[in-house]
Amino acid sequence: MHIRPMTIEDYDEVYAMWQITTKRALSSADSLGRFKRYLGRNPEMSQVAVSDGKIVGTVLAGHDGRLGFIHHMAVLPEYRRHHIGKQLATQALKKIFEDGIEKTQIYCYSDNETGQNFWKSLGFKRTDNVLFELESEY
Repeated sequence: MHIRPMTIEDYDEVYAMWQITTKRALSSADSLGRFKRYLGRNPEMSQVAVSDGKIVGTVLAGHDGRLGFIHHMAVLPEYRRHHIGKQLATQALKKIFEDGIEKTQIYCYSDNETGQNFWKSLGFKRTDNVLFELESEY
């Protein structure tokens, strides 16, 4: 298994994996065009884990110039508990911090205890100060 930067060529396989691992978090922001734009704005920050030519884990990562974000951190169920998620997250965070970003956020569902424990193990702290969200209708 190895970790490498995610590319636009990975889209179909990555999106199919997300259908299994993070389906409830998918939105129109995950369309091919938006995926391509995000990777272009955040080169080499998003990562995939590949085993025997198959993508088995992903982390979509980047920043807006001030704040880092991690989206769709996922590992196929049969590949979990092998530290793949930790390797993906560590590499993505390294890339974000190397770009001069000092703070990174992740959105983790309140009922996802496994996910919350994972992020806490990497030093993330739960906050309650993000209270509002707006989805554009434009």
